[in-house]
Formats: sequence, C-alpha cells, structure tokens
Amino acid sequence: MKTPKTEIPEEILRVKQRLSIIGDSPALIEAIKRAVTVAPIDLSVLVSGPSGAGKEFFPKIIHQFGARKHKKYIAVNCGAIPEGTIDSELFGHEKGSFTGAVSARKGYFEEADGGTIFLDEVAELPLTTQARLLRVLETGEFLKVGSSTVQTTDIRVVAATNVDLIKAVAEGRFREDLYYRLSTVVINVPPLHERGEDILLLARKFASDFAEKYMTKPISFSEEAKRAMMLYNWPGNVRQLKNIIDQLALFEAGTEISRRQLLEALPVNRDPQSTPMLAPSDDSSELERKMIFQMLFSMRDEIEQLKKKLGHDAPDAERQIHGVRALMAPERDDDGFSGNPLDLSERRAIEDTLARHGGNKKQAAEELHISLRTLYRKMQDLGIS
Repeated sequence: MKTPKTEIPEEILRVKQRLSIIGDSPALIEAIKRAVTVAPIDLSVLVSGPSGAGKEFFPKIIHQFGARKHKKYIAVNCGAIPEGTIDSELFGHEKGSFTGAVSARKGYFEEADGGTIFLDEVAELPLTTQARLLRVLETGEFLKVGSSTVQTTDIRVVAATNVDLIKAVAEGRFREDLYYRLSTVVINVPPLHERGEDILLLARKFASDFAEKYMTKPISFSEEAKRAMMLYNWPGNVRQLKNIIDQLALFEAGTEISRRQLLEALPVNRDPQSTPMLAPSDDSSELERKMIFQMLFSMRDEIEQLKKKLGHDAPDAERQIHGVRALMAPERDDDGFSGNPLDLSERRAIEDTLARHGGNKKQAAEELHISLRTLYRKMQDLGIS
C-alpha cells in the first residue's frame, strides 16, 4: 500500500506550499505538474476527477502561475445555480429583461474580464447555456439576457466535472463541440484511495487543524487504524476523510483512535450498487477479507467490460487481458472447479456467505455489498446452485 517515492521538483514543492496542498503520490504530483506547465499558456483546461477529490486547487494553480494572476479569479458552481437564472449569472442581464430585473447587472464573464473563470460542475449547464459558453470560447463574444448588443470579454476558462463527458456527449446531454473546446488540456485528479500514504498525511493534517482551530486536545491514530484508513475505499474522497477526522477529533479529543473507532465512524449499508462500504468488525482479517472480495468482484467486472468494449477484433488488447490473468496461476478447487482465480475467489466468497446465512440470498448480498440482482447473475455465471 505504500506510495512509491519519487523526486519532486522544487517548483512543485513551492506550489504545494503556497496552496497548502497535502500529498506526495505520483498521480497527484503529475496533476500538479500539468497545471503548472499549462498555466503560462492561455488554453482552456478541463479538470476531471471524482467529487471531493480536490479539483478546486487546480484552477487556482493555473490562475496564480499564469499571466492573468493579477486579474480577477471567479469560481462558479454551475450545479448550484437554478436553470432559469444561470444565463443571467454568467452573462448578466438588462433592466426589465425578466421579472425581478429591477436594474442592469454584470455577469461573471464581464466581471472577470482579463482574468480567469472556473466553471465547476460544468456538465450541469443547460444545453442553451452551453451554446452561449461555446460562443465565448470561440469568439470572446456574448449577449446579456434581454440585450441585442454584442459584448466582448478576454477570459480564460477552466472547467471541472466529475461526470464522464464523453458519455454525456453520446447521450446528448453535453455538446460535443463544447467538450473539445473545453478539453484542450485535461488534468485528471486521482481519487483518494489511489493516493496511498497521502491518506495518512491528510488525516494527521486535518486532526492537527481541528485541534488548533477549536483548541481541543489532538487525536492520534493506532497502527491498526492507519492500516484500515489505507484499506478503505473513501468513496467521498478527501471531503469524506476530513468529515470523519473532524468527527473523531471532536468526540474522541486527546485519545489514540483505534481501528474500531474509525470503522464505527464510517457510513454503513450504503446503496449496494455503489462503492462498497465496510461494517465495523473486531477481526482485522475479516476487514481485509471483505476488501479483497470486493476488489476481486470489481476487477472481474472491469475485465469483462473492457473485453466488451474492445470486441473480438483487438487481438493485442485481448492478449494483454490474458497476460494480466496469467499473473495469477490457475488453480483447482476441491470440487474439481478450475479456471481463473478471480472466479474461484468469487465462488468461494459467495458460497461461504450463503452458508453463513442459511442460503438467504438477500442477506448474503448485503454482506457482500452487492445488489441481489448482481448476486443472482454471479451465481449463474459461476455455476452456483
């Protein structure tokens, strides 16, 4: 689980220090490098990554280390503005253009002229607003709501999303031409569970910050709690980690947090179709067993999805998939069932769980953190009666 140590350039260290970015994982450092590299070059940038992963740091890097750093920086959460007012917020409106428009108003694109505008949750923009945004990106021109006078703005746009925009384009929810305009440069922000020991660095920082801010005794973490933090999937990413640490720092001030205390603070019984969660347990091997089973389920599904996407006319990629599978030597179980170890592990996990619950499939699915439908499908695929 340890993150490989890499030499971090001095310039990147300065960026991290200036913006208080915590973490040394290669994926995070690579994202920061891309932001620093593109900052002086006036291109549109799309920041992609899951919710709560820290995407908001990257437009700040791009603005502060670019030529527009002395101009205005405006961040806009597109998902938080009602559809009926989003055009007015972004482009402004004239007096009397709609009910409640008692005076003319500048929009964000006019306010930030010469600077940078950060459009968070850009996939939430209505299609009509997407068309207006595309015009700004292509020509620098826009119209206020209720006006026929064309205005111009010199602005750099950095957008962010946790949505698969390629899929949104295919579904007609996002304009393809706008996607290509926004994604001249793409920066991928890694989810927390892929950042290795950054998890522990962040946990210590959040605990220290809480104690300093609220003048409480600081908490520390046992080795077992640290191990559990590293194993947990953190579906809410950095935002979730901070929330959990703040709770522990408040209610367990001055203590060393045990693994059980950590797990009891984590959410349980989430939607079984979503990211697997873990229930508290006294047995650390049980924790690891569940995580391994969940990881195997995920790996198997991802491999099958990849095969479907590639089709049968991609022999090189197919060989790569078989190469990955070959890294785990096939084995045969006691009943004579042979095949990929992923199949064997899933089969045993499902059979053991069903046995513990007397064949109750609903209870078994809940323990395995998969839906009942998925359990039936896996049982059929693996030949479990």
